Amino acid sequence: MGDTPDIIWLRPERPARGPRPAYSRAQIIEAAVRVADAEGLEAASMRRVAVEIGAGTMSLYRYVPRREDLIELMIDHVHGELDLPDRPTGDWRADLTLLAERLRAMSVRHSWLVRLPNVGLVFGPNMLRIVEFGIGTLDGRGLPIDEVIVLAGIFRGYVDGFVRDEVTWMENERRTGQTYEELMATAAPYVWHLLDSGDHPTFRKIVVEARQPHMDVDARFAYGLERVLDAIAASLPDDTARPLDLPTSGPAAARPCDQG
Repeated sequence: MGDTPDIIWLRPERPARGPRPAYSRAQIIEAAVRVADAEGLEAASMRRVAVEIGAGTMSLYRYVPRREDLIELMIDHVHGELDLPDRPTGDWRADLTLLAERLRAMSVRHSWLVRLPNVGLVFGPNMLRIVEFGIGTLDGRGLPIDEVIVLAGIFRGYVDGFVRDEVTWMENERRTGQTYEELMATAAPYVWHLLDSGDHPTFRKIVVEARQPHMDVDARFAYGLERVLDAIAASLPDDTARPLDLPTSGPAAARPCDQG
C-alpha cells in the first residue's frame, strides 16, 4: 500500500497535493447515516451515498477508500451525538446511568448499529471519548485495569443486548402491525398449554410471578440497569463504591479519574 496508512483515522482527509476537494468527509458520512437510518445499513453503499450527495461513485473513493472505512466513520459519527460531561463526575453510578441512557437513545435512533458485530473496530475520536468517560468512571477505584475492563464490558453488554431486543421488537411491530402486548396475547393459549402440563416449573414461575414483562420498556431498562450497577458495586472495594469527592477547580480537577 506504499506510504498510505490502512487505518482511516491515519489518513488525511484531503491529499497534500491536488485540487481542493468538492466535498468534506463529514458531508459524506452524514449522507451515509441518513441513508442507513431510512433504508438500513445495506442500502448505504458507496454508490447510493454518491447519489445522495450528487457525486460520482468513483470520486467518493478519494475521500473514503473502502466501504469498511465508511462504516467505521459512520459508527464514530453517531457516537458523537452523545451528550456527556468532559470527564467523570466522581459519582460512578450516576455517570454510568447517564452513559447507558445516552447509548440506548442513540442506538434506537440509528437502529442499524445493533446489526454490527462489536469486533474489529479501530476507535475514532468520538468512540475514544466514550471509552475515556466509561472506563474512566470506574478507573482509579482500587481495581486492576483488567477488572475495570471486564466490568465495563458487563455494563456495555447489558445496554447493547437490551437495545438489540428493543429494536427487534420495534421492527417486528412495524412489519406485522402487532404490538408487543398483542403478540403476547396471541401466544397465550400455547403458554397456558405449557403451564397446564406441569413439566416446566421454572417457566411457570416466570409467567406467573415475573414483573418485568409487564413493565413499560423504560422501566424494564432501568430495572435491569440497576441490577448491573449493583453487581459492579459488589466488585468495588468498599471505600470506593461511594461517589468520590472530586475537586471542581485547580490542578487536581484536571485528572479526576486518578482520584482514588
